[in-house]
Amino acid sequence: VWAPNALGVSVIGDFNGWSPLATPMKPRSNGTRSVAVVLPAGHTFRFRYLAEGGRFFDDDGCDTREPNGYGETHSLLVT
Repeated sequence: VWAPNALGVSVIGDFNGWSPLATPMKPRSNGTRSVAVVLPAGHTFRFRYLAEGGRFFDDDGCDTREPNGYGETHSLLVT
């Protein structure tokens, strides 16, 4: 995730109970952030990124999204 000016970014989704504290992303020297998450195969997971201040955003590289019921979308990841 490209977030060079964000103080904190987490990946939230149905795999971690949508908890902003469960999966914080670590800043990298190139301005991106990353985290490794091990997920079981054969499932579809819904997720978003949450930046400090409550700003949600989707994965720009994700091919599939679905409406989330709040006028926005969730990114989908199929394992």
